[in-house]
Amino acid sequence: MPGAAEPRPVIVTSGEPAGIGPDLCLALAARDWPCRLMVAADPAVLAARRAELGLQTDLITVEPRHAGPHVRGRLQVVSVRAATPVVAGRLERANAPYVLELLREAALGCRDGRYAAMVTAPVQKSIINESGVPFTGHTEFLAELLGAPHPVMLLVAGRLRVALATTHLPLRAVADALSVDDLVATLRILAAGLRERFGLVRPRILVLGLNPHAGESGHLGREEIEVIGPAVARAAAEGIVARGPLPADTAFTPRQLNDADAVLAMFHDQGLPVLKYAGFGHAVNVTLGLPIIRTSVDHGTALDLAGTGRADAGSLEAALELALDCVRA
Repeated sequence: MPGAAEPRPVIVTSGEPAGIGPDLCLALAARDWPCRLMVAADPAVLAARRAELGLQTDLITVEPRHAGPHVRGRLQVVSVRAATPVVAGRLERANAPYVLELLREAALGCRDGRYAAMVTAPVQKSIINESGVPFTGHTEFLAELLGAPHPVMLLVAGRLRVALATTHLPLRAVADALSVDDLVATLRILAAGLRERFGLVRPRILVLGLNPHAGESGHLGREEIEVIGPAVARAAAEGIVARGPLPADTAFTPRQLNDADAVLAMFHDQGLPVLKYAGFGHAVNVTLGLPIIRTSVDHGTALDLAGTGRADAGSLEAALELALDCVRA
């Protein structure tokens, strides 16, 4: 039995059971990991997927306090039972509560000290909503569960880091969702996260405008003049190294990025296409502003790849590596 001084386990949630989440979790067993690694899943789901993939991975159900160091070829599993049998590639509404229970186990376990960090495999938002549970994404669900009023989504691909001022909103709602106070709060959380999670003593943040050419001095929109610019000025007065608003179409050039540690985009599809082009399959989603460490893959459930052996575990491996870095930091 591990001693009290041993580090707490890192927990990986297996996500939508009909998707590639179980495949990716099984793939983690093929590598050495310098931690006590656990996967939250239904052991029967993992066992069935193991058989489909022709793997020999040992599955051991264990309580977090009894988890030992990770051993290649073995997965330590925190058991959460699915409501109905799982078929790779076939969504079942009845299993939506199971997916959410995986997240609760990991998030509340991190909050209560059972786990050091959580890493999430992808979930299928549509089937959770069809089950009758309003769900816009991991970020919002975890923030509500943990009582975090202002979560910030940060995507990481190597040295490129892109945070979002708004997350899963229709484009027509973005402008109305921006305010000086919210942007200043986002910049505070982003700066603190870069210091605490990434060890950057004085992080430098580029802030994008909302409109083409950052509003063209008000001719293409006034959000830069009335909201974004004042927020940057207030954050700078607090000692945060932020500059902008900058036109999004030129902010991602090497000249600009060489002088930045992160970019703050105003909406989801403003910053993330660039980041995913730079590192798709190996990028990591980090949620800042939570009282726990949470990282995630940068892709969806890939139902057509589930059980085929063609799923790429690169993003989940990168998410686990970054979670371990954050724990050490």
